[in-house]
Amino acid sequence: MVLDPKFLLKVGLALLSAAAISLALTPLVKLLAKKVGAMDVPKDDRRMHHTPIPRMGGLAIFFGFLISVLIFQKLRLSSELSGILLGSVIIVILGVLDDILTLRALPKFLVQIVAAVIVVLSGCRIDHFMGLTIPDWLSYPVSVIWIVAITNAINFIDGLDGLAAGVSAISAGTMLIVALLLVPDPNAMVCAILLAALVGACIGFIPYNFNPATIFMGDTGSTFLGFMLASISIFGLFKTYAVISFAVPFLVLGLPIFDICFAVIRRVAHGQSPMHADRGHVHHRLIDMGFSQKQAVAISYLLSAILGLSAVVLTDRGEIQAMIFLIAVIVVGAIGVGLIFGTHHAKKPHTESAEAAVQDAPEASPEARNDVAQTAPQEDKQDEEA
Repeated sequence: MVLDPKFLLKVGLALLSAAAISLALTPLVKLLAKKVGAMDVPKDDRRMHHTPIPRMGGLAIFFGFLISVLIFQKLRLSSELSGILLGSVIIVILGVLDDILTLRALPKFLVQIVAAVIVVLSGCRIDHFMGLTIPDWLSYPVSVIWIVAITNAINFIDGLDGLAAGVSAISAGTMLIVALLLVPDPNAMVCAILLAALVGACIGFIPYNFNPATIFMGDTGSTFLGFMLASISIFGLFKTYAVISFAVPFLVLGLPIFDICFAVIRRVAHGQSPMHADRGHVHHRLIDMGFSQKQAVAISYLLSAILGLSAVVLTDRGEIQAMIFLIAVIVVGAIGVGLIFGTHHAKKPHTESAEAAVQDAPEASPEARNDVAQTAPQEDKQDEEA
């Protein structure tokens, strides 16, 4: 593999421009969100913040990505890429409406299916699996299920400050490295531009979204990121070598895939709808185990990075690829199973109780009152699951 320096420069500029646009637009989107009433108001114990915070920040991510792609693709849009962009516009419009009006789950789910069908009919679909050709009658529904599932998987993990944006950036960055390893494949070159823009858009948004967040991406951002990651993996990575088409997307998106799978299993086992929101996601488990928000997010980043590194090694077709794949699955699986099935103690609302105890105590000093106020956690929203 010999990469053209001009192409690498193009990829780098796509990333930087998307980051700059996203960074510049986020304050404007924040003002817009307040004006149209797109505010995340804490109403239950699933939400990790205590004051209303603007959402709909995904608009900045979307425009950062879109403008960068249109500039560096020079409007050379194939039917597949046009289908992906059209589908993403539908997903973003749906997300904006949901962030303002809070739509019901079923209508959102149906619109997501429509957007996925548009992508699949444009030519982006899973047609190979482990070296085997998938017949058309199976390829279309499997591809739609993949896109809708990953779209909601990213939405499900959007529960702590900076979590979804960071995990998406790591996943897209890993896929970018894999795409560069496959250059000069035409699909890989297009994917590299798309993924660079996606990474940059997330990076530009994170400074406003990291703990303590001043704006949330909302469904506008989380569903857009999931939709794009799923669609790009079909457009590029699933159409290459047999090993890559099977393992890489599952490794890169391993954390959100794991979380959504066990969320569905957990809810069905309790006789609930798979879309019923609860407080049992991996990031909630980490918080309830005593980790702070920043620590829980850092652990999630680390798990995503380990899986991403395994995907890169696997793509390079080294002799240890099977061992890397197996070890990664075992390690992450063991951690995940421990979090899901281990002792789960719901965290008590210690902030309010501690504050009340100090304020009510007659001997409480001003210093004690200040300490309670300073240690109150700055927390983010829980996912609004569609």
